[in-house]
Amino acid sequence: MSVNLLRNALLDGLKDLPGTREFHVHVLVSSPRKHADLYPYALPRPRSYLQDILILLSEQRTPDSQRIAVSGIEACVYNIPTTSCAILYVSKVDSTGQACSPSPTSALVHSLLLFYADPATRPVEAQHFWIHLFARAQNQYLFPNSSEFVGKRPLSDVRLCGWWKRIFTGVATELDARSQSEAIIRLNYVLPGYSELEAENSLKSMSSSSTSSSPPYPLRWTYGHPYSQQDIPLPCPKSEVLNLGHYIPWFDDDPKSRFIDEIAYTTENGRVKSPARKRTRTNSRLDLAKKQLEEDGEDVEMSAKKDDRKDERPSGELGIVLPDEFWERMSFRQECVAGAVTGFFTLGVTFPHPASSNSSMHSSISPLAPQPGQVSSQINKRIMTSLHTAVDFSSTDFATRATESLEGAIRGLCEGIASIPTPIIQAPRPIRATDRPPKAERRTPEPSSLLALPQPSTPPPRMANGTRIVPDVSPNPFPEPEPSLETYNSHIYGSVCVSNPDRPSKKADTTAGVKESAGSSADAPQVTVLTVRRKKKRTE
Repeated sequence: MSVNLLRNALLDGLKDLPGTREFHVHVLVSSPRKHADLYPYALPRPRSYLQDILILLSEQRTPDSQRIAVSGIEACVYNIPTTSCAILYVSKVDSTGQACSPSPTSALVHSLLLFYADPATRPVEAQHFWIHLFARAQNQYLFPNSSEFVGKRPLSDVRLCGWWKRIFTGVATELDARSQSEAIIRLNYVLPGYSELEAENSLKSMSSSSTSSSPPYPLRWTYGHPYSQQDIPLPCPKSEVLNLGHYIPWFDDDPKSRFIDEIAYTTENGRVKSPARKRTRTNSRLDLAKKQLEEDGEDVEMSAKKDDRKDERPSGELGIVLPDEFWERMSFRQECVAGAVTGFFTLGVTFPHPASSNSSMHSSISPLAPQPGQVSSQINKRIMTSLHTAVDFSSTDFATRATESLEGAIRGLCEGIASIPTPIIQAPRPIRATDRPPKAERRTPEPSSLLALPQPSTPPPRMANGTRIVPDVSPNPFPEPEPSLETYNSHIYGSVCVSNPDRPSKKADTTAGVKESAGSSADAPQVTVLTVRRKKKRTE
């Protein structure tokens, strides 16, 4: 398998930006780990794996100037091998407002989404891919106190939704061109509280610029949720009975997650119930249960089947609420009726004839196996903690020092500076069987070799269709990756120098257009503009 670096894809997307500057990017992708909360109310829960992504982009205007952070992205990648699906959830996108014009945030986000949506570069083995996003306008997301900087101008709620719609449209257009129109791409969006006509009119001015370059066939947006379409399989396996928990994924800091939690613990009377409280088992209860099992085995078996049928029922109102009703009721949630426009955007892509060159190799590799360049999830947590609590971006000086601190922390963790060596403690020498004990000390006789149990041995691996079945071992059978300076230079850190012509300003374009029109119409007759005289009021 050829290693496709996310760092290189991000740098390639930045090299065409106008202006002269140098970009420095740090990419932290954690190794896969088990995650059982993607569909917490599905029966049974699908097996999924989670990876954390943190991208920090800094800018250097001249070779002698200092770096300053300009953009950041926090995202998660979920892998569901049961349905061969993967999900990219973009959690936070933020900027400090201290970048040169134009801002590199759009190009950075576009490169990230396209890298995972394209199966040629996607590092996750999945046939179907989904991108989920919740758009909500705020002054700051990742960079503390960046909203106090004078040069930062956050987008309004409608402009933010229009910006994300343009990003998704650009990714889908380029993905369709790469696949030569063979990919099945579905675009969905919902603005809670708005009808389709109202949403289109609100975002019409924002998406008008993206309609100029159209793909070979029109990629139409569908207003509504993606759970009723049949072209692209959903990540969670289907259920025999209606269960809303098989449709709605659970993400951190997402209104859908809080709403589905409320539905799951709502009773038929409309009241919210608390989770069942577990009772401690005592020895007397265990003895009573054993006696009951011995006396009445058939009744216990019937009760066990009854309990299994009870466990298969969806909790709360998950078996009553349909996906259409769920989204209709989302319009009345506090996050969606607080006066600001919010939006949910999804992009689904699948290929009818996926490439199967490395399918045999990937089938025998565990999804938990770390790939080159990945780091431990603890490193991501430490950097995120430092980003939220130890730095300040309210001014240029503070942002410069914060950038130096964060980049130094990432490099230091990769070099192992923060790791403390474990002291070696000499334990006393164990007593061997050949040592003669004291006379006053009693000695337990050794068991005979005839009564000893056979030596344990590892059973042979299970095989299916000529390939080895990877068991779902818990905990993770693979050790946490230990980054080094080579990993830092080859996968995490990268830079690119940009030296392109500056983008002409709108004012210059308007002036040039006026001069050109004046020169071309030199022989045209002059138009005299008459001023309107105001009628004087009579004074008595």
